[in-house]
Amino acid sequence: MERFVLTDAQWAKMEPHCLGKPADPGRSGHDNRLFVEAVLWIVRTGSPWRDLPALFGKWNSVFTRYRGWVKADVFIRLFEACSGQPDMEYAMVDATIVKVHRHGQGAKGGPQSQAIGRSKGGMTTKILALTDALGNLVRFVLLPGQRFDTVGVEPLIQGLSFGALIADKAFDSNTIIADLNERGAKIVISQHPRRTKPIPLDAEMYKWRHLIENFFCKLKEFKRIAMRADKTDNSFNAIIHLAAAVINSK
Repeated sequence: MERFVLTDAQWAKMEPHCLGKPADPGRSGHDNRLFVEAVLWIVRTGSPWRDLPALFGKWNSVFTRYRGWVKADVFIRLFEACSGQPDMEYAMVDATIVKVHRHGQGAKGGPQSQAIGRSKGGMTTKILALTDALGNLVRFVLLPGQRFDTVGVEPLIQGLSFGALIADKAFDSNTIIADLNERGAKIVISQHPRRTKPIPLDAEMYKWRHLIENFFCKLKEFKRIAMRADKTDNSFNAIIHLAAAVINSK
């Protein structure tokens, strides 16, 4: 079980942001650290909640508590606490596709009410992420699998300052390039052959893009993210934030 256990350093960053601390109003939560580790076990293994080992407590109580934390945005706060100040010397943007398990398609309103769509791989969700110069997650958005990557870039970079943006040719968009020029940020984007006026590409800097690919590899080590089993975007969003909190704080 050790691979699912938080380090003391990670827990020290998370603990002040948990619900049900003794100083909080209302009922105190029972062993917040064990609860977070229980959620991590589910996220890492991809197991159904009913298969949660007994040492973590009753599965339905853990799940009910998890849903409460999702609604209260606690996992977002844990991510922010573990991430610290990002290194925005340059930023990287990329997307990865995850298949949606049939158990993840039963939300009220159907899959079309969530970031779930039909692409070449079947029912899929796209995770569009922005990382800093160290390859640590800064922000992400969820899109249906068939949507173009470019539509999610604006909310990712809104309000952020960075020296350069590194991306592959899927992000070779006149709108994105115009935004970067207005910001005065360096453009390190691989371009389509059809572009009439190619922009010089810093080939050495472009190699650094492997850092965001490395991040996605680490993220997909968490099996509940590699194949989406969460019906709602809010729940899937929460487990990505929790996994990224662990990744960013290593």
